[in-house]
Amino acid sequence: MRVLKFGGSSLADAARIKDVCSIIGSAREREPVAVVLSAMKGVTNLLLQCAGEAAVGDAAYHDHVAEILTQHREAVERLPGAAERSVLIAMLEQLVHELTELLRGVELVKECSARTLDVIASFGERMSCRLVSAYLDSRGTPAVTVDARTMIITDNYHGSAAVDFALSYRLIAEELAQTRGIPVITGFIAATAEGVTTTLGRNGSDYTASLVAAAVGADAIEIWTDVDGVLSADPRHVPEAFVVGQLSFKEAMELSYFGAEVIHPYTMIPAVEKNIPIWIRNTLNPNAPGTRISEDVVHDKHPITGIASIDNVSLVNVEGGGMVGVPGIAGRVFSTLAQVGVNVIMISQASSEHSICIVCRQGQARSAIEGLGRELAHELSHKLIERFELIEDLEIIAVIGEKMRGSPGISGKLFSALGDAGINILAIAQGSSEMNISFLVHRQDRARALQAVHRAFFGTAESGAHA
Repeated sequence: MRVLKFGGSSLADAARIKDVCSIIGSAREREPVAVVLSAMKGVTNLLLQCAGEAAVGDAAYHDHVAEILTQHREAVERLPGAAERSVLIAMLEQLVHELTELLRGVELVKECSARTLDVIASFGERMSCRLVSAYLDSRGTPAVTVDARTMIITDNYHGSAAVDFALSYRLIAEELAQTRGIPVITGFIAATAEGVTTTLGRNGSDYTASLVAAAVGADAIEIWTDVDGVLSADPRHVPEAFVVGQLSFKEAMELSYFGAEVIHPYTMIPAVEKNIPIWIRNTLNPNAPGTRISEDVVHDKHPITGIASIDNVSLVNVEGGGMVGVPGIAGRVFSTLAQVGVNVIMISQASSEHSICIVCRQGQARSAIEGLGRELAHELSHKLIERFELIEDLEIIAVIGEKMRGSPGISGKLFSALGDAGINILAIAQGSSEMNISFLVHRQDRARALQAVHRAFFGTAESGAHA
């Protein structure tokens, strides 16, 4: 079996849904498939907006609910045959009625709890799955909508629930074994053992696909989106970026962490544990080979796999001669940052211990400075710490690749390229795995830095050579 997951961009309208169903039909001719769907494009955001509006008594949510129904009704009008159309529209209208009643309750109490928000957010997938399974049926491809809440069981942490793997795997296997026709499964949503709706958090539909694949021992997972695969760099800044044919799981996780549009790291965990390959494919270009993410990767001649970056970050530099040789200073710094809710993205410390460089999101930098000022007030007043320096409008760039491990000259090539391009580096970090070298530059240097590094490792005419 293959598990095919389609995101919102692949389900934007009737034309896209036709393409999706053609892909599903072709795949089904070769082997059994299970399908996982997100909500139609933009629907989940509209649902969350409706919840926020209802909670403050803003009647605009009625218009947005109507917009959701219209989007689905227009797709239906252009898809199934006449015999199925009225039944399907009635089914979608019933779901919208349930949604409206729920939002009216939120409006009355002027509050939308996390539990209620999960139920509201679930309607997008519940509607898209009914629509697609009905159209598949109309094409002569038997399909059944499967509500993931009957088989993916979680704790009651609403918004990003933790899955009970053993129980969920058993229930998924049992449910799909008795499903006749292609199972069209609601992504993103799950339920507690008591049947209370939960959601799986960011990229939750990818996670659903990974869970389903692991439960049934699938041969592969295909994530269908609107790009040909994982690119060697951001094409907005590096025009010669090309599709990377293969990635290891570790490389994909690193690239995802640094903002590449791959797949969120935690959604890969079930696939990694069962060693199930993940393919990134393009719904608009189904003949493109895509990118294969797996444990067994044969890398090409290049020493790196890709370049990624994180924008809108700030550097907080804690400096002071009094920190040298004093145990516990770094511990206090990081404990304080955790207490004030600052997520540390990158760390760099010289062996002299004279400074600790911390990189965080720009919006959290002021909180970091204020928290450290309170915690280390004694050290500041006694000049053990000289100052806290804040530099904003920065960019982290990461060079990633498993082949870098043990390969001499990577750092030299990297920093020579940046030096030749006149790029000033503010901080550097490299883990002992040698799979990632990260460095910090000013935001205005981002494009030049990315282009210089890409040219140094891939040349200038690689586009298409590795697709």
